[in-house]
Amino acid sequence: MKLEGKSVKRLGAAIGLLSLLAMAGVWTAQASGADPAYHVANDGAVDEAMLRSAIDPLFDGEDDVGETRALLIMHRGEIVAERYTPGYGPETKLLSWSMAKSVTAVLVGLMVADGRLALDSPVPVAAWGQPGDPRGRITLRQLLSMSSGLDHVEDDEPIATADTVRMLFTDGAQDMSAFAEAQPLAHAPGSTFSYSTGSTLILADLMTRMLTSSADPDVRRRAMQTFIDGRLKIPGRLDSLTAEYDAAGTMIGGSFLHMTVRDYGRFGELLRNHGRGPGGHQIVPEKWVDFMRTPSPRNPAYGAHLWLNRESDESALMPGQAPASLFGCVGHGGQYILVSPSQGLTIVRIGLSPEKEQRQALKSGLAKLIALFPR
Repeated sequence: MKLEGKSVKRLGAAIGLLSLLAMAGVWTAQASGADPAYHVANDGAVDEAMLRSAIDPLFDGEDDVGETRALLIMHRGEIVAERYTPGYGPETKLLSWSMAKSVTAVLVGLMVADGRLALDSPVPVAAWGQPGDPRGRITLRQLLSMSSGLDHVEDDEPIATADTVRMLFTDGAQDMSAFAEAQPLAHAPGSTFSYSTGSTLILADLMTRMLTSSADPDVRRRAMQTFIDGRLKIPGRLDSLTAEYDAAGTMIGGSFLHMTVRDYGRFGELLRNHGRGPGGHQIVPEKWVDFMRTPSPRNPAYGAHLWLNRESDESALMPGQAPASLFGCVGHGGQYILVSPSQGLTIVRIGLSPEKEQRQALKSGLAKLIALFPR
């Protein structure tokens, strides 16, 4: 789910959704058993005392910013600071929430590079295949930029009636992409920005169908997992990357991936380095990362499943407080991978900040941290 914006202003307060997660068995932290860790390395660009003074309020000011469980700072490709709250550590896999959307977009980019998918071709979805169905005009580009026009309601009141909650936890949970694909159009494709986890589930289903024609859930899971492992997890050295799948064998690529904080950092570095992974190997085409970072026509603060630091009615980052080149992967409740190319900087924050005021304070604190590093 999305973290910020008018369309989700009530999600942060809907803490009851976490109890749904607990019942679904997807929010349980895999604690490493290690003692609380706090390490700041010598970095010539930033004074250690200043760095600690910016990090500490993100952990000690729980009333203001919520609970920070883990923080990682990478500067010029090296870890310069790392801190965990008790019960979490470098080996703990942590839930992505909507940061997963950016991982899904990278996988889509690999399929576009392979020629399996095309940005501006209509997306082949059986439910949209009847002659005259206007959904048959929806393109890959529109799904990536959240402008498909489908009638997905990310947030609603009461929260249990929201499409995303229904899709992930109740009547849509057995076949999430089918639930998303069944929705009618609310707007003409390409005309309106509307953030939607359902759009990402449609992309996940599309990718799986490009890999196998089988409807068997186990075959679908294996096909997708083989692709993830061979094209991203292994070459990117994202050893902890773990995807969840629904009962139909579709990757829940809009919300439910898990990685350690260090691997989230490596993923941020992959984007910062224009798709080049460890050792400089080109894993993702540079042009695709540039595309992900290009503002979409309907929201300057959003690219292709990636948030941009631009002014907008729907903005999840910190325009005016951090460099305009900043971009990020953002997840419900205060999950961030923040990348500042002009500073050679990648920051990962994982935690729980359910209230809007907490997230605003958190973003201000992260902006102060970013400002310590020279451009």
